[in-house]
Amino acid sequence: MDAGEVRQVAYRVRHTWIMAYSTKMLAEDERLVLDLRPHWKALITPVITLVLTAGIGGFAAARIPAGDRQGLFRLLIGVAALGLLAGYAVRPFLRWVTTHFVITDRRVLVREGILARSGRDIPLSRINDITFSHTFVERLLRCGTLVVESAGERGQVTLSDIPRVERVQRELYDLVEHTDDRLRGVDKA
Repeated sequence: MDAGEVRQVAYRVRHTWIMAYSTKMLAEDERLVLDLRPHWKALITPVITLVLTAGIGGFAAARIPAGDRQGLFRLLIGVAALGLLAGYAVRPFLRWVTTHFVITDRRVLVREGILARSGRDIPLSRINDITFSHTFVERLLRCGTLVVESAGERGQVTLSDIPRVERVQRELYDLVEHTDDRLRGVDKA
């Protein structure tokens, strides 16, 4: 797969460039094909939490009657609102930003974690099966779950909330087929 084909694949799947996966982590002759993060639907709950917490917190703080303890009660409301925002808005957003599903011309990489990171690499040559599924709502949002089965000890990896999951599955399948042909010495030119 040449550089032009890599750009076409990236364009068709519309991968993100925000906080992109560092190409320094790739082997010298390895090319990045797709750099994906979870679908934006993962941010719906954090945004709703942010709006509701700000609205309800602001309303509650404004409704506190004047008096010598008004400042204390407003401070308590502010601390409670910040706690809710940290747990239900900021943490899911950071998890979304720091999760990467990377496909190169050699392997599939999964990297996730905010402070403690974890990762998994599956060489394309070991992939046996690539399946996807999506619910009705996920079909409307154009996302789904991708399951990559490999011949390794750990068997399979499930990637949730993959944007344009059908296209990613098709492109990954093409890469696996290309890798199999390359390893067998078959030239499809």
